Amino acid sequence: MEIPKDKIVELLRDRSQDDKADQADRELPDQVDTEQHADLLSKFGVDPQELAAKLPGGVGDKLGL
Repeated sequence: MEIPKDKIVELLRDRSQDDKADQADRELPDQVDTEQHADLLSKFGVDPQELAAKLPGGVGDKLGL
């Protein structure tokens, strides 16, 4: 599943993890593939399932996450 980088940065800022958000903004591609970039997401403490559940339209629900 691909997730826009700005959604990941937004999640980190919502958690008051501004340093990680800034780093993620620099290191992640514009579209993050949750499988291909799992190591980077883990580095930032981002759970792809949690992120998908927060996306508009319930993407996580539709994907069975």
